Formats: sequence, C-alpha cells, structure tokens
Amino acid sequence: MPTLEFKGKQFIYAHHLSVPYRPLVPDAEKSVSPQNDGDDNLIIHGDNLHALKALLPRYAGRVKCIYIDPPYNTGNEGWRYNDKVNSPLMQEWLKANSPVDGEDLERHDKWLCMMWPRLLLLRELLSDDGVIFVSIDNNEQHHLRMLMDEVFGSDQFIVEIIWRKRSTPPNDKVIGADHDIVLVYGRDTNSVALNLRSRSEQQILRYQNPDNHPKGPWVAGDLMANVKGGRFVASLTFSITNPVTGQVHYPGQSGNWRFSEETIQQLLENDEIWFGANGKGRPKLKRFLSDVKEGVTYPSIWDFVPMNTVGSQEMQLIFGDGTAFESPKPEGLLREILRLGASPNAIILDSFAGSGTTAHAVLALNKEDGGNRKFILVECENYADTITAERVRRVIKGVPGAKDKDLQEGLAGSFTYCTLGDPIESEEMLTGESLPAFSALAAYLLHTAAPRVAVNGKELTRLNDDGLFLETSEQDFYLLYQPDIDWLRSAEAMLSEGLVSRIGAIGKPAIIFGPGKFMGQRELTARNITFVQLPYEMHRPLAGTR
Repeated sequence: MPTLEFKGKQFIYAHHLSVPYRPLVPDAEKSVSPQNDGDDNLIIHGDNLHALKALLPRYAGRVKCIYIDPPYNTGNEGWRYNDKVNSPLMQEWLKANSPVDGEDLERHDKWLCMMWPRLLLLRELLSDDGVIFVSIDNNEQHHLRMLMDEVFGSDQFIVEIIWRKRSTPPNDKVIGADHDIVLVYGRDTNSVALNLRSRSEQQILRYQNPDNHPKGPWVAGDLMANVKGGRFVASLTFSITNPVTGQVHYPGQSGNWRFSEETIQQLLENDEIWFGANGKGRPKLKRFLSDVKEGVTYPSIWDFVPMNTVGSQEMQLIFGDGTAFESPKPEGLLREILRLGASPNAIILDSFAGSGTTAHAVLALNKEDGGNRKFILVECENYADTITAERVRRVIKGVPGAKDKDLQEGLAGSFTYCTLGDPIESEEMLTGESLPAFSALAAYLLHTAAPRVAVNGKELTRLNDDGLFLETSEQDFYLLYQPDIDWLRSAEAMLSEGLVSRIGAIGKPAIIFGPGKFMGQRELTARNITFVQLPYEMHRPLAGTR
C-alpha cells in the first residue's frame, strides 16, 4: 500500500498516542429524559479526538454508520487545532500552526494531520459490517481519498456520491461547483450491508393490473436480450405464437429471446406474456411488482435530496434565525444517507456534529419507520449546548411552525449530554492528585488491557464486594480500587489469599486489576488468574488481546 507523505506526519503518531483517556461525564441538567441503561443517545461537548477515545471502551466495533462533515479547508474557515495533548513537541507544533487559513501554505498538510488520528479511531469504532460517509469538496477531496485508502484500505472504497447542493453554480468563476462529494468506505466490504432505495410513489404507480392478473400489478418489459459483444445464443432464437390470434413472432435481428423455449411456454401458460392492449402486439414480459426486489439501486449522483438552502430554512424554522449556523446540511440529505447505510437498530456516530442535523435525521427516521436507531454526536465548539443539543431538544419536543406533522408534534426521544472528565494518567494516580471514579477506571483498563472485549454500551460498575465489574462467557474481570490514595496504599487493597480462593473457586479464568498482591503470579496462574498491577501496567495490553 502506498504511503502518504506530508509535512507534520512525524507528529501524527505522537499526537494519537499522547492523548490521554478522558471519561464521559453526564450533565443531567442539559440532558433530555436520559435513560439509565447506559446505551442512550449521546451528545458530547469536547474535542472529538478525546471523545472518540472515551467512546472506545463501550462502542469499539459497534457503530454501524458514521457520517462526518469535517472542515473543508477552503482557506476561509480559520479552523484551529484544539487537541490538548501531553507531548511537549506536539503542543509546541500545534501552538505554532493555528489557526489554519488561506494564507497558510501548509494548510493541506495540517488538515491531513488533523484528520489522520480521528479516522484511525473512527475505524476502531466501526463494526465489521459498518460504513462511513465523509462530506468534502474539491479542496481536499483528492487528499482525503488517499488518506481513506491508507486508513481503511483502497479495497474498502465503495462509491463517491455527488450531491447537488445548489440549483445554479456560483458566478464568481467560469466553471462554478454546484455539488459536494460524499466518500463512502466500508470497514469490511465483504460484510457491509447497505439498503436499497425505496421506490417512489411515481415508480410504484407504473405497475398496473389491467387484466386483473392474480399476481397483482405489473409493468410490461422487453423479452429481447441484446446480443452485442458476441452474446448471441442460437437456442434462444425461436418463434412465439400468440395463443389467441395464432400470430407468430420472432426476435429481432439485433437480439434473441431472454428465456429458453420451455420457460417461454411456461410464461404463456401462466398468462405472464403481454401482447398489447388489443392483443395483437409483439410479446412483452409482465414484470410483477410482487416479484421485484424491495427497492431500487441508488445512483451515485444525488439530485433527489434537498439542497443546502433547505438546511438554512430548517434553522430558520427551528431557531427563528436562518443564520444561526453557517452552511448546515439539510436533514433530508442525512436521512437518505441513513436509509442507505443504517439498519433500524443501528448506532450512528457523527464526530463533527455542527448544528445537529444527524441527530435530527435519526429521530425523524425512527418516527417514520418505527426504528430504534441511536445517535452519538460530538461537537468541540461552545455552541454544542446552545445549537447542537438545543436543536435536538426542540425537534424532540416539537416545532410549532413546521409543515411536517411529525416534526410539528415532536419526534420524541431522549439523549444524555456529556462533557469530558479529567484525564486518567498514571503519574497523577501515583501521587493521588487525580483519582478517577470506579466506572471510569474500569472502562479505561478494560479497553487498554483487553480491547476486544465488548461491554455493549453498559456502564461498568462494581457487581460485588470482591470488585467484579464484568462477566463474559470466557472470563471475569475484577478491579480492586477505591478513589482514595490512603486505601490504595493499604493492605486492604492488596490481592489476598482469601480473595484468590473465592475467585479461583468459580473456575472461570479471571483478570484482576489492583495496586498490589501478596502472592506470586505463578501461584495465580495455577488458579487461572492474571493479575495486572495499578497504575504501573495500565498502558500495557495483556498478551494475546490485540
């Protein structure tokens, strides 16, 4: 696979690895009827690099559909790096290279440096049958395509969608772009499950039943097969006799029949060949609506969804101000993307959430078809509460002036609003300066030491007095921990013979995280127990887990 070369790439790996784990902290006052099952819709205020790492313990490999609308890097946005990483080298570089604007000759390199680690994390969150959609324009489309090829694999490319976003091109150039691009990649194209496009009412009305056929509505289709390119089949050239008039028909000079003589005879007997309204026309095949697939193939040019002016109109409707957010994507575009890429019970992630269009589309589609899709939004800017989350609050409650009845009455739903907590860092745990809550540390340790173990969205809590926090069919996980530095340094916190006997008696392999132990690993191994010491080994994955 070719390797991308761009300035600043040497910082990317330091950038990714030096970002600490910061747990999600729910804010009840900004949430809407949050569920208590640990798998609610989420709106996260914070840098998306930190937020994506925070999501990994609960959502790695579970997200079915990702849509992101990153900065297009047109030179007019003045976007900034806002990743507060620990690496002094990275901090110095970020400080010297923000903001990014049109005068910056290295803005393309910096954009790639920003996108790379985020795409790596998004790939980890995506399920094997998942799909990612990325909106972009011509400024970075070619760079993004190369970057996606390297992160996801060129063989995971599915399609480039052309979205017509304007009715007329801008007149400031000889050739004005009236479209945007949506790149589509899969996590594993052998497993990706995409949905067909629903037939329109007009398409369905083409099917009629003028002869009251018992199979229902049908449309006349060609019985001829094109023989260009050497596809002529002599056995498919024969006569078809009209059973009513006796008239004989042969295929034309440019083709042969689509089916064998035996199949044609069966179709005639079943009254599935049409000879015209007067019964004297050339034979046609009756294509029954009941026989065709549920939907139709999506085209790669999308001129059937709303244009970008509709996005501003929606902001006017919801907020009373069409300029409340610059260039919001229309809800209809996102709803169509979800129809294509998300099943009714899918988890959908948008880590550049902006005005919250993705959540709006998820709730609208659930209302439309009774689905139970879940959304996760991440927004780093200060409007995460006042615009992103507020839009979702309003569409849940209802928008009085909306023409759409569902939106007027309210789309229903709930979400938990979160911020990012203090980072979990070994050095500060050693001094007791920063001690995370039990659930936050358990989630971090589980993903760090055993990243392939899924928790299915559940918050990890203490299940018994021995520190059990997760049971799987293969092994159990324990954490000996209290957020109290004196307790962590006491004999009570150590793995004791009594605890080992209780856990060993269960007979299932166990992993125990704790500050220390009173016996050697050889003895623990004999009882099918693996001990991981805190905080010294928090950064070391267990052998065989990656």
